[in-house]
Amino acid sequence: MLDYIIGGIVGIVIGAVVGVAVGYIIRKKSAEKRIGSAEAQAKRLLEDAMRTAESKRKELVLEAKEQILADKNEFEAEVKERRSELSRQEMRVSTKEENLDKKAEAIERKEETLNQKIKENEALGEKVKAIREEQLKLLEKISGYSIEEARALLIKNLEDDVRYEQAQKLMELEAEWKEEADKKAKNIISLAISRCAADHVSEATISVVTIPNDDMKGRIIGREGRNVRAIESLTGVELIIDDTPEVITISGFDPVRREVARIALEKLIADGRIHPTRIEEMVEKAQREVDASIKQAGEKATFEIGVHGLNIELVKLLGRLKFRTSYGQNVLTHSIEVAELAGVMAAELGADVTLAKRAGLLHDIGKALTAEVEGSHVQIGVDVAKKYKESKEIIHAIEAHHGDVEPHSIIAVIVQAADAISAARPGARRENLENYIKRLEKLEEIAKSFDGVEKTFAIQAGREVRIMVKPEQINDETMALVAREIVKKIESEMEYPGQIKVNLIRESRVVDYAK
Repeated sequence: MLDYIIGGIVGIVIGAVVGVAVGYIIRKKSAEKRIGSAEAQAKRLLEDAMRTAESKRKELVLEAKEQILADKNEFEAEVKERRSELSRQEMRVSTKEENLDKKAEAIERKEETLNQKIKENEALGEKVKAIREEQLKLLEKISGYSIEEARALLIKNLEDDVRYEQAQKLMELEAEWKEEADKKAKNIISLAISRCAADHVSEATISVVTIPNDDMKGRIIGREGRNVRAIESLTGVELIIDDTPEVITISGFDPVRREVARIALEKLIADGRIHPTRIEEMVEKAQREVDASIKQAGEKATFEIGVHGLNIELVKLLGRLKFRTSYGQNVLTHSIEVAELAGVMAAELGADVTLAKRAGLLHDIGKALTAEVEGSHVQIGVDVAKKYKESKEIIHAIEAHHGDVEPHSIIAVIVQAADAISAARPGARRENLENYIKRLEKLEEIAKSFDGVEKTFAIQAGREVRIMVKPEQINDETMALVAREIVKKIESEMEYPGQIKVNLIRESRVVDYAK
């Protein structure tokens, strides 16, 4: 059985081997047949490709020959054109060279002619120079002047002509400017003044209290003068009780203290009970009334001007100005007037009206404390304004309103002008006789210091100086220049309110006698 199985297996194997061998032979023959067919087909394709390539080669060679021929023709045409262009350029260059040669020859001929003319001109110049020297010598001989003297005379005459023309132009410009400025200033000032006319009071250091009879004087004096001493010690003033009938005089430099003493004394006289205790009560009551009056005056001033937002202490200081006078002018009235003027001028000039009014109202605030604080009222006013947080514009306007510093804002200039207008109004201020005379003498002295001035007269309380000039030294044309120089010297050396008119008068007189 095993042999049978083995034999079967061997038979299967042999059969498989034989089958594989037979299949291989059959496939090999089939492959050889296909290879032969492929080789024949490849040979045919190769021959076809070679025939096609040869055909393409011939076509490309033909096209290349045609392109080369076209390029050759184009190149020959371009070369021909270039040669023609070069020929034309050579002809133009040749023509230009000929023209340049001709121009060079012409320039050489002109240069020769010019050199000849230069030589002739030099010879002519020498001749002219000799003639000029002869003429100058002849002129010197005829005129009697040397060249330097004649030059100096000519310059002097020229200076006189220029000075004359300058004077004429100055007069024309000054007349034009003055006319325009006067028109504008009169309009602004008249409008401002018409809106704030104010009364003025005289400056005084005494107050007067009327008593019903002279017996009251003894009661006010008291036993051994105790009542008078009590009043004087409580108020800081001096009571003058003399033989003047039915009058008691209160003297003191502080107007607020005088007002307190006056009110207290009037209350004591009306009450009739006069003794130290009662005096102390009345003085305290009078002090409260004066404080209330001061505050009310300050509030009234701010309300009248329309200035709001002031610190309450500034309002009280404004009220104190009600009892302060300067050169006979009430300072509170003056401050209100300056504020009104400043507001009107600011409105006309397009500036801040509210700021101008505020600066004008506060410009003299330092005068409320001049009796208590050392220093000028300007510096005191600046310190007060800084203390109560006023703006820089207000502080600068206060500082500059008397020219202590140069004004650099329109508000400061407006306040300065308004202060001068208010102070210079007729009757606004008065000064003592000695200062008044000194100012007039100084004015005349300045005018006399100029050459050609014969007489000077200060008139209209020093608001005009009339000057008589010598007609032989100052002519009509130079009067405007002399007047301008006098004005400048007055402005630089004097301090004065308002303005001073300088009036020059030139008078020529001819006297003859009939015999």
